[in-house]
Amino acid sequence: MAETTPNSWDARAAASSFYGFTDLPTIEERGTVVLTHGTGPYVVDTEGRQYLDSNSGLWNMVAGFDHPGLTAAAKAQYDRFPGYHAFFGRMSDQTVMLSEKLIEVSPFETGRVFYTNSGSEANDTLVKMLWFLWASEGQPQRRKILTRKNAYHGVTAVSASMTGKPYNSVFGLPLEGFIHLTCPHYWREGQEGESEAQFTQRMAEELEEVIAREGAETIAGFFAEPVMGAGGVIPPSDCYFQAIQPILQRHGIPLISDEVITGFGRTGSVWGCDSYGFKPDAIISSKCLTAGFFPMGAVILGEALSDRMQRAARAIEEFPHGFTASGHPVGCAVALKAIETILEGEGGNPPLIDSVRALIPRFEAGLARLSEHPHIGEWRGRGLMGALEAVADKETKTPFAGHLSVSERIANACTDQGLICRPLGQAIVLCPPFILTEAQMDEMFAKLEAALDGVFAQAA
Repeated sequence: MAETTPNSWDARAAASSFYGFTDLPTIEERGTVVLTHGTGPYVVDTEGRQYLDSNSGLWNMVAGFDHPGLTAAAKAQYDRFPGYHAFFGRMSDQTVMLSEKLIEVSPFETGRVFYTNSGSEANDTLVKMLWFLWASEGQPQRRKILTRKNAYHGVTAVSASMTGKPYNSVFGLPLEGFIHLTCPHYWREGQEGESEAQFTQRMAEELEEVIAREGAETIAGFFAEPVMGAGGVIPPSDCYFQAIQPILQRHGIPLISDEVITGFGRTGSVWGCDSYGFKPDAIISSKCLTAGFFPMGAVILGEALSDRMQRAARAIEEFPHGFTASGHPVGCAVALKAIETILEGEGGNPPLIDSVRALIPRFEAGLARLSEHPHIGEWRGRGLMGALEAVADKETKTPFAGHLSVSERIANACTDQGLICRPLGQAIVLCPPFILTEAQMDEMFAKLEAALDGVFAQAA
């Protein structure tokens, strides 16, 4: 057990905070890291210890923790117009400008944007939109939602039902009508002797079978992350989206791209769907939308869904849904600056997406080198998001016994060395800020390698 000094930050946190998505045995053993500030890609705790955050906070602080342009945009908007809503035909000018910008940088020629406070709420909102739309069009039975096992779409009751993670069973979820297909992870889910192309074809055949079993006339939509983020950074098998989208189109089932993590440059393209060569019917955005400087989510409706939603809303004179802080003017001002910073370049600096593209070869080389370790079964990723999968036996892909908590121990060993990374299942996930330098990336891999060596020496 950790020795806790009375009235220390650790003790105060333990006495007053209820932890979410936190390994409680680690907290009991090691205590809470309480942070005070950040500089560039580093964060600093109350003891003055500095950590390189290779998790970008929670996938979102891509411009670092002290970006002056983003801070200035927030301050200026707070001085000008510090808060409002987007109800009753009123919204801020920043909200209008952000909607225009999001359509401009989206894959859609035209469309409309609806704002939320998070990616979870955005996914929840789009499910309600689909239910509303289909009912308005005389098909109220179209309520079933298709996602995939290991997918992560959020934590509201609806978005958690979309999330294909077993831990949601403790809440009695998923709700009825949420169907999880096979995770398209060829390395783990492929059958013996099955090629990647054959695996992709099997995923497409499974989709056809599920639609036939459930009835296309009962299915409202199919939600997919271009790369599964909280599932452990799992890219789809080759040509996966090219195999499934024609099936969905044939049955009139909208395809929604959940770009909460992959949107705005993480994969090396503006959108993850760009990286995988498909055009969805709608996009869910959050995280990089504001570079983590303001809580915000957005539903970006493409041409067809936007028009259908407009007709459905007109039929009852409104869309009865929204949040107090939807389209918050400060959040929208920050998002406009974040998009400028990532995609266009701000203050005479090149766009951060250029940095992502320049860093990808070094990032992939570092992951590939560490995957040569006898207890790393696979490295995987796309763009500036990657994972190393720990295994007890590389040849058989046998995972370590769960009670060994190998990935948690690796993450803790990294923390001891001043590196923050994330354990997900038996994988260690890296999604560094876009501002990382080559030297900082080398630092990241050196500290991770030392942690891997130390933990595997004890666990093997």
